[in-house]
Amino acid sequence: MVDIPGPVLDDSTAAHLREHGIRSVCLFGKNVQSAAQLRALCADLRAVMGDGALIALDHEGGAIVRPDFWPFAPGAMTLGMADDPALTEAISAALARQLRSVGINWNFAPVLDVNVNPANPVIAERAYGADPTLVTRQGRAALAGQARAGVAACVKHFPGHGDTTLDSHLALPTVHKSLPELDQTELAPFRALLPQAPAVMTAHIIYPALDAQHPATLSHPILTGLLRQAWGYEGVIVTDSMGMQAIDGHYGRGEAAVLALQAGADLVMALGRREAQDATLAAVAQALQDGRLPPEAIQASLGRLDALARQYPAQADPGLDPAADADLLDRAWAAGLSAYRNPQAPVPGSRVVLVAHRHPQRQTVSEAGADAETLARELGTVYDVQLHAFEDPETLDWPALRALGLPVILATTARHRHPALVGVTPDLHLALYNPYAALDVDAPALVTGGFRPEARRAVLAWLRGEQAATGQLPF
Repeated sequence: MVDIPGPVLDDSTAAHLREHGIRSVCLFGKNVQSAAQLRALCADLRAVMGDGALIALDHEGGAIVRPDFWPFAPGAMTLGMADDPALTEAISAALARQLRSVGINWNFAPVLDVNVNPANPVIAERAYGADPTLVTRQGRAALAGQARAGVAACVKHFPGHGDTTLDSHLALPTVHKSLPELDQTELAPFRALLPQAPAVMTAHIIYPALDAQHPATLSHPILTGLLRQAWGYEGVIVTDSMGMQAIDGHYGRGEAAVLALQAGADLVMALGRREAQDATLAAVAQALQDGRLPPEAIQASLGRLDALARQYPAQADPGLDPAADADLLDRAWAAGLSAYRNPQAPVPGSRVVLVAHRHPQRQTVSEAGADAETLARELGTVYDVQLHAFEDPETLDWPALRALGLPVILATTARHRHPALVGVTPDLHLALYNPYAALDVDAPALVTGGFRPEARRAVLAWLRGEQAATGQLPF
């Protein structure tokens, strides 16, 4: 699997795909401009790659959504806060309909990581919660929704990314847990749901209890010994991006690809520059030639990939209208609204101070949160807002803010928690991105699990007294 440079299939990339028989592409924000453009791109990819094309996207909901022209679905933790499996199934089906409307046939979701580490820098609100039973219940509903709507699902990140303090985009994490601990937590949702999962994505993480030498992506004991042999999994195993530093910074691209296939992966995600793709292709070709990759294992992988593409064809359905799901998605964001420490809204029409990040930044896979000016404009429909925007929360003078004598509302809109916000004392905290930020700020909080416009509309309704916060924090 490769990625491509831009929003159109240029001649050089098309020739590269044809020359090497590449039949799977992962799309990113750089490939997305509009629904019409995306539909045309998928049609062009299918014309080059054939009927067995696999066109994938990370379309989890929440912060992990690349197209900005469809209504936004809540992410996993918002759904975990609502904990309504029927709602989760409906939202998952809506996400799948969005993709199928343009011809994308593979969604790298749902996330089955059990986020037991509140400091997790890369999963957090992408997980349904910290309880493996909750994650399993929600994951089962998500898989059912995607299957019903005709898009291949892919559970991730096996064996589990929920207890890391490192982001595998940037480093190689290790999870030091015993096998019984892994069985009870990380492994439980995967073991329960793999029979329903068309595909599973590997984690670039070392689990010494399972394999002391290799990260899961490159581990024969994990991918073949555990997944294939012990658990009898017959679906597709795809690696996470081999361009992430957990792999790229520790192994050569080509050698890592061979190790992943030897370990039991069916598909190597060779993302990044053309040279990295060529190095992967050359290494795999050499390994086929010298016998390090047995032909029968490769044929079995091709069979699984062909079966996935046949079951979920990359064919756009122009009869699907993603806008038709807008009300459903609004209701889902509202259902996830959660209260922490009994928050009270200032009286509508009163004057308030809003403290918010002026320009939140995008970080690895997650999109940037809402900016301070946008929040001030929206809260201005309920209050007389005095905005105090910051770039670095360490510069905030909380005694001076309190001395203004007005209710102080802090909105956290960053993917990562910030130590400068630990123990600060606004009157109300709006946790509009990482829900675990509610644990840092010494104030009652309204927690959304996300920053999208639909989430902010639910917050405004709560501030006006029109919407209750009925969700429960899943950690």
